[in-house]
Amino acid sequence: MTKTVYFCAGWFTDKQNKAYKEAMDALKQNPSIDLENSYVPLDHQYKDINVAEHPEVLGDKEWCTATFNGDRLGVKTSDVILAVYVPEEEDVGMGVELGMASSLGEYICLVIPDEDYGKKINLMSWGIADNAIKMSDLAKFDFNKPVFNFYEGNVY
Repeated sequence: MTKTVYFCAGWFTDKQNKAYKEAMDALKQNPSIDLENSYVPLDHQYKDINVAEHPEVLGDKEWCTATFNGDRLGVKTSDVILAVYVPEEEDVGMGVELGMASSLGEYICLVIPDEDYGKKINLMSWGIADNAIKMSDLAKFDFNKPVFNFYEGNVY
């Protein structure tokens, strides 16, 4: 059996992009994940308009509303919320997605790059996560057997 994930990840900085790619590569190796049917927000931008190539759409209410609602449905219909979390570069959008997921009772797993694991994270992100794992554990983490575990770092 495989699970679908909502791939919650920032892509605004070089460090976020590196973590994004590492997490995506690990998910492709994970036998408990159905990546083909998972929801990756960057693959579901309204009318296939890539915001990185067309930042002017951020001023288009139709595009913004449809993109937000598409992501909201992605959170609602996925089996697992996977948040690629870079401690020093928090993404407020990720916070909204995690809040939605929690209110829907979704399983939330933070994935933190190995070099950042143990660093302080936001209290709200810490509290909302059902588990926090190292990036190096993502490829073999069994999402068919979700477990609760505390993040090993402190909060701010």
